[in-house]
Amino acid sequence: MRELVQGARLTPTQRRIARELVHHADTAAYLSAAEVAEMAQVSQPSVTRFAMALGFDGYPALRRRLRELSAGAPVVEDEANDLQRAVRDEMANLNRLADTLADPAAVHAAAGLLAASRPLPVLGLRAAAPLAGYFGYFAAKIHPEVRVLDSGGTLLIERLEQAADSGARAVLAYALPRYPRELRDALAEARSLGLALVVVTDSPVSPAADFADVALTAAVGSQLVFDLHTAPMVLTMVLLQAMSDIDPAATQRRLEHFESSATRRAVFME
Repeated sequence: MRELVQGARLTPTQRRIARELVHHADTAAYLSAAEVAEMAQVSQPSVTRFAMALGFDGYPALRRRLRELSAGAPVVEDEANDLQRAVRDEMANLNRLADTLADPAAVHAAAGLLAASRPLPVLGLRAAAPLAGYFGYFAAKIHPEVRVLDSGGTLLIERLEQAADSGARAVLAYALPRYPRELRDALAEARSLGLALVVVTDSPVSPAADFADVALTAAVGSQLVFDLHTAPMVLTMVLLQAMSDIDPAATQRRLEHFESSATRRAVFME
């Protein structure tokens, strides 16, 4: 079951179903949809939608596949609990990210676009908003003007227009599940304004990837009720490093200026 749901985009309710099936792996292939629904404390239609989210026609097809997988399978003792498995899945996501960085051309291309944009709008809505803020906090130490756009509504498009009018040439957008409709509209508007788009997303086939001039992907963990964004956060710091490396002397000057200012104002306790 863990292999079947790996990489699937599931709602919190569907993840609860998956976790119950994993927890009852010894009998999961022989449970009815009603029994699974009762076990997970969800509705029976939710079980059907869960099966369809995994690519099956319905729950009977999923159950047949589970029986095929369990037939003759050796019994393996797994002493890890669900929380340990979730962390180990994140370690696997990080290993996959490391593999993609064997060719850093895409990261360097993205860094070049972002470093040259003044101002630099950084877009992230809903679940992606913290990552946009995280990037923006550190980017402001090496870039002269960073504008974090982390809320939707009618002002979002206006702020993109204002950035373009002020000289922006590129936008960094975080597109993580579940993808807000407002994000798609903002990306379309950014393209119409002539802005290059660097997108950090969870999959090459995410809805935002079609808009991107450069798409950088890092898988999102889906083994807990809410997504884990460990790999996208690491990718964020990799992108910041690549931006810093474009002009090391300028980066150093800006960092020294910040340290001098922070010391003068006693910003930190140590």
